Amino acid sequence: MIGPLDLSAHVDEALAVQAVAFGLGPDEVAVRRQIVLRHMTYPGARALGATTAGTLVGFVYGMPNDRTHWWSTVVEPYLRAQGHDMWLDDSFVITELHVHPRYQNRGVGRSLITTITDGALEPRSILSAIDVDSPARGLYHSLGYEDLARQVLFPSAPKPYAVMGAPLPLRRR
Repeated sequence: MIGPLDLSAHVDEALAVQAVAFGLGPDEVAVRRQIVLRHMTYPGARALGATTAGTLVGFVYGMPNDRTHWWSTVVEPYLRAQGHDMWLDDSFVITELHVHPRYQNRGVGRSLITTITDGALEPRSILSAIDVDSPARGLYHSLGYEDLARQVLFPSAPKPYAVMGAPLPLRRR
């Protein structure tokens, strides 16, 4: 079942899904908890959850992009170098999308991202994903996301990321 999620009230459940899906330790979960709670106070931020039998098995959240937010300040030079910095304006950013491994490859992630972007007022969506050939990047490509910048380095992130963008609505199969 996909539906609205009060992420501030269910942050620990969501981060438990993210920890398993993304391989996070307790210290990183504690840092991300504060980030999620701060993000949910931003104008236009919203979240969806995927539940089965009352248990949260996936979630997505995002917001209208703001060039003053930390993520945008990090990715802007990479996008500008590729001639894509205009993607930071009038975009809905997918901040996090995670599905518990037991529920991956069942369309849960696809439903979460298409449902949240269907409600966006912006004409396009942007996100970042670890810059490797992965099922997540395959999903994003299948929805119409294209690489805008690759090998983007975030402070303290051990692996480079790709910034991806797609016009809305997302492409359906």
